[in-house]
Amino acid sequence: MVYCIYCCARGIFLRTRSSVFNSAFIDQYINDFGWSRSQVSGIYSAATLIAGLIMMFVGRSIDKYGQRAMMVTIGTLFALACFFNSMVSSIWMLAIGFFLVRLLGQGSMSLIPNTLVAQWFEKKRGVAFSIMTLGSFASAMMFPIVNTWMIETWDWRFAWQVWGVLLLVIFVPAALLVVRNKPEDVGLEPDGFVVKNEGKNQPIMATKLLEAEQDWTLSEARKTKAFWAILICVGIPAMVNTGITFHIISIFGSNQLSPEISAIVLSLMAVVGIPMSFVSGFITDKIQTNYLLVVIFLIEIVLLLMLLITNNILMAILFGTLWGIANGLERIGLNVIWPNYFGRKYIGSINGVGVTMGVIGSSLGPLPFGVGYDLFQSYTPVLLATLMFPVIGVICSLIAKKPDKSQLAG
Repeated sequence: MVYCIYCCARGIFLRTRSSVFNSAFIDQYINDFGWSRSQVSGIYSAATLIAGLIMMFVGRSIDKYGQRAMMVTIGTLFALACFFNSMVSSIWMLAIGFFLVRLLGQGSMSLIPNTLVAQWFEKKRGVAFSIMTLGSFASAMMFPIVNTWMIETWDWRFAWQVWGVLLLVIFVPAALLVVRNKPEDVGLEPDGFVVKNEGKNQPIMATKLLEAEQDWTLSEARKTKAFWAILICVGIPAMVNTGITFHIISIFGSNQLSPEISAIVLSLMAVVGIPMSFVSGFITDKIQTNYLLVVIFLIEIVLLLMLLITNNILMAILFGTLWGIANGLERIGLNVIWPNYFGRKYIGSINGVGVTMGVIGSSLGPLPFGVGYDLFQSYTPVLLATLMFPVIGVICSLIAKKPDKSQLAG
């Protein structure tokens, strides 16, 4: 069990959020090279979308070669990407650098630990994902501070080089020496269940405490209604949350709220999300995951309606708190549902498709809000129109019941 927990901790270290990581470098590129913020933002969005589309192939590679080999490979490539970013001198080099960081950082470095935790845990899978998710919040708090300090003390090129060295010297060797792909590789079962045989001193494997999981291939999963319903459930929060986050200052400004209040709401959302992610891990171990998704989308409907009337700080705090609750539930629910429904064996391929859908959703999120505001000079029409997406999410969540492989046609 201790070894399983350590593997979960490996996931915590891997869970680097590249958007947060890159934030400290954006102004440096603009100031040093004279590029506009629109240029840099546009390139970053395009790089995110392209990287997301490739994640399906990363997922298949995880199934083929295992998490350990992929950690070593991705970690090495990520280090080289850091060195490449330290040499950026043109807009095209910046585009390539963004693409590499998005693909190898937030994409691959999120997908690999997600599949690793899914392999090592079954009964306590929700709790394990909760512990791993704490690393996501920790990195969001730590990396901007560390990067800003290094940039101010030395420069942005040196900061990239430091991370490249740390990946090669610490992360890659640790992944090679310590990580194991699944508990069966070291004579354990998921969750580390081991009991002693009565009348004998020698320990034996425990009988599974859960009903045996069904392992679905990606091709088999695609034949189920649940697979497509879950994909829609993944894409909708990514799109809506990114759209709100991207335009939150402007939305609040249209309600006569200051940018400072917007910043408070974003921070409050993250603060509330930390304990809520942990609590939601226990919830997912007790109830069917699709019912949790229903709750998430109902809260999302309330949030969109609240944005229409949030015009004072008390309402803003209530909004931020509720938003944090929804995000905490969402982070765990959407990670747990894939292995719970489709098993461990092909989780890389299946979860890789989910990551791709999430990236596509997040890349499209800000556009409707921006176009809607330009057309109507108000966010009210676009907020009301956006309500249809969480409604669709509720319907898809109810459809997304756990499939039975024995009933698979063909």
